[in-house]
Amino acid sequence: MNTAIQDYNNLQSSSDKEICDQLVIIINENLPDSENKIWHAHPVWFLDGNPIVGYSKLKNCIRLLFWSGQSFNEEKLANEGSFQASEIRYTTPEQINPEDLKRWLKKATEIQWDYKNLVKRKGILERLK
Repeated sequence: MNTAIQDYNNLQSSSDKEICDQLVIIINENLPDSENKIWHAHPVWFLDGNPIVGYSKLKNCIRLLFWSGQSFNEEKLANEGSFQASEIRYTTPEQINPEDLKRWLKKATEIQWDYKNLVKRKGILERLK
């Protein structure tokens, strides 16, 4: 595991750390060709420089964010923001459904919007896949 991501996880409460540790294991297993790092203070995974998935600590939960998730057509994922992102929030480790997460990660590799070039395109988001 990326040591910066492990450091991030270690800063969380014990329950939140368990959520983060489960997420990182499943994400790493299912995105073996991705780059991962702390980006804007949160763990994020990238494919070819494009953000795919990440998680962050909110006041009362851990939020898992898929940058292209609105295109996944998954009812458990809630729309987030004005682009194509969607999220799910976890308050306990038991809420993580590994099969759902694996399916969403597969979709994340198959369905991608070009966030990497969003600034260059002056806020216009284009679909890559």
